[in-house]
Amino acid sequence: MSKRIKKLTPSVLRKLVLRETLSGVADPVEDVHAEEVDADEHGTSKALEKDIDHAKVLKLEERRLVKRLRKVKEARKRIRSRIIKGL
Repeated sequence: MSKRIKKLTPSVLRKLVLRETLSGVADPVEDVHAEEVDADEHGTSKALEKDIDHAKVLKLEERRLVKRLRKVKEARKRIRSRIIKGL
C-alpha cells in the first residue's frame, strides 16, 4: 500500500475486502502475535477520572446557566408587560 493517507469510505473498504478475499492470502491466526497491556499503561483510568470530573463541572455550570436563563426570561416578561401597558 502507498504511504498516503486515504479516507476510509464504504466503497474503499468494500474494494479492500474484495481484494483481500480474492487474493486468498490471509495470515493464520496462530501466527499473529497480540500484545496485551494493562489499562493503566495507556492512562485510561486517569482519562476516565478526568472525564467524570469534567462531567460534574459541566453539570454545575448548566445549573448556573439555567438559573441565569430563568432570571433573563423573567426580566423579559416584565419588560414585555410594561411595553404592552404603555401602548
